[in-house]
This record gives sequence, structure tokens and C-alpha cells, in this order.
Amino acid sequence: MKKVLIGIVAVLAIIALFSGCGYNSLVKLDEDVKTKWGAVEAQYQRRADLIPNLVNTVKGAAKFEQSTLTAVIEARSKASQITVDPNKLTEENIQKYQAAQGQITQALGRLMVLTENYPQLKATDQFRDLSAQLEGTENRITVARTDYNAAVQSYNTKVRSFPNNITAGMFGFSQKAAFKADAGAQNAPKVEF
Repeated sequence: MKKVLIGIVAVLAIIALFSGCGYNSLVKLDEDVKTKWGAVEAQYQRRADLIPNLVNTVKGAAKFEQSTLTAVIEARSKASQITVDPNKLTEENIQKYQAAQGQITQALGRLMVLTENYPQLKATDQFRDLSAQLEGTENRITVARTDYNAAVQSYNTKVRSFPNNITAGMFGFSQKAAFKADAGAQNAPKVEF
């Protein structure tokens, strides 16, 4: 009887210890990071889904450099092949993902610059609508990345704070990587005709 009572007290002590050491809050913050990462991926997917429509619209309305359209299509294809497991949000994995998405951004930028030479294209309702959707998507991507970075900051702060760092170490909670600005992002892009 005495052993059973000691066992019950030990189990209750362990439960009290872990509830006070932040395990549940670590789980909650980890899930929040994964949810925010999913939102980032969803916005990039939205952009990738819009690209074929934009390319086809431009193709139909303007006869210019096929290489620009090919670059957009290839960048989209490469970017859609790279995914990051929400359980492996390391700096290296995020950099690979971000580099692939950056190629799409550059290709879309070249496409939009070339359309400046085709005023009849800019005047079409379909092109204007797609351009507005892409602009909105880029804004949504920025918001999703900002929300993700905020979730990562909260999570990493909790993981590194005492006594949560002990609980985090015991249960395998490690720091997550945040998005960083692309190399050269501080420089304004050159637009030349």
C-alpha cells in the first residue's frame, strides 16, 4: 500500500513539475510556428498558381523574348520542387526555400519590366487583374513571413529561457530558423529599358 501511495505521489509530482516547466507552452508555440510556416507556404503556392495565368496572358498579348517567359516557368518549377518539413525549420532549409522563391521574384520582376514596352498588354483587364493579384500576393507573403518570424521569436525565446530550456532539452525542442532578407535586398532594383 505504501509503494502505491509513493507511486501516485511521484506521478503527481512529475505532472506538476512538467506543467510548471513550460512543456505545454512549448508545444503550443511549436504548433504556432508550424501554422505560421504553413501560411508562408500557402502564400508562395498562391503566387505559383497565378504564374501560369500571367504567362499565358502575356504570351497571348505580346510577342517578345521567349527567354523571359521560359525563365518565369523554370523558376516556378524549381521552386515548387523545394519544400521544408515544418519539423525541420533549420536555417539551411529555409535558405534553400528562400533562394528558390527568390528566383521566381527575379523572373517576375523581369517580366513586369518587359511589359512596360507593351502598353496594349497593360491595358487588358485580365493582365491588370493578374498583376493586382500578384502584387496582393507579394504583400501577403510579406505579412506571412513577418508573422512566422514573430512566432519563431516567441518560440525561440521560450526555448532558451530558464527553466524552459531544461524542459526543451529533455523533450527535443530546438530553436527554429527565421526568414532573413535576401542578399542584396537593401539595394533598390535597377529598371532599364
